[in-house]
Amino acid sequence: MVFSYSSKKIFVIALILIFLGIAFFWYAVKPVGGAALATTVDIPSGAGFFKITGILSDAKLVHNRPFFWALVIGKGAARRIKAGEYEFSGKLSPAEIINKLIRGERKYYNVLLPEDINAREIAQRLLSFKLLDEKEFMKLLTDQNFISSLGITAESLEGYLYPDTYRLDRSMTTREIIRLLANSFWKEITPDIRKRAEEMGMTIHQLLTFASIIGKESGVSSEKPLISAVFHNRIRLGMKLQSDPTAIYGLPDDVKIVLSRHLKSDNPYNTYRIKGLPPGPIANPGIDSIKAALYPAKVNYLYFVAKNDGTHYFSTDLASHTQAILKYRNNK
Repeated sequence: MVFSYSSKKIFVIALILIFLGIAFFWYAVKPVGGAALATTVDIPSGAGFFKITGILSDAKLVHNRPFFWALVIGKGAARRIKAGEYEFSGKLSPAEIINKLIRGERKYYNVLLPEDINAREIAQRLLSFKLLDEKEFMKLLTDQNFISSLGITAESLEGYLYPDTYRLDRSMTTREIIRLLANSFWKEITPDIRKRAEEMGMTIHQLLTFASIIGKESGVSSEKPLISAVFHNRIRLGMKLQSDPTAIYGLPDDVKIVLSRHLKSDNPYNTYRIKGLPPGPIANPGIDSIKAALYPAKVNYLYFVAKNDGTHYFSTDLASHTQAILKYRNNK
């Protein structure tokens, strides 16, 4: 049988296409590296197709760009890749890598924000995971347009960033993270809580302010109704709250010990100088502190002092309180 020149040409082209098809298939399913290859890749928001390819190539996850491009186009993935931080193993094939990017299987961080943590502490904790822009976070705390968009009427978001464990990823913007925390807060403010606050003669803002002081005074849930009772009793009698955490609110984070000069400062939150509640929360209270503010224990205590074990000794009069101070400070 004699093959014409054109037949030979077609035959050669067919062989080339078959070879390329086999090579392409092998490329698509073959792992990009060994078990030792493990890398984290950050795909920024708005990154184009070629930039993403370059990022993956630099991470040694793409060894043949034309084949990778063909695979992405074949999967219709060029506009479906989701931004974020991803963890990849060398055991993954290019097809599996692309599928992971399409599904948005990002690296997530479970971040615990403890009860009664303040806004600056929240910023530092999120910053340790590289989850926010600190300057933007601090600016948004007092951005009135942004605050209003969250359904909040306040000068600051302090108190409205609900403490909980959050699953976050680096594709989230600072605004999105703040909105998530604020939405969690509103889920906790049930109709029963609103009704009880009205019965107590408190707005939501006053409730959070009260709760934040309780939470900063004690981390022991069982004590919080007692702390609440002290402050409610003092307000009822026209006494100043005299809460140490209010005196150092707004001071640098390294101030851990309350000194006499702090108690004498003109800080508008300093309840040693002002009567009643300060202008706003000094932290972001959890539900225990909020409920304690609404349901104080039925006791006549007016004073308390730390017992150096995380709990407090409560007194109904100044003489007993003075004796307790001497006792527990001497023990310390």
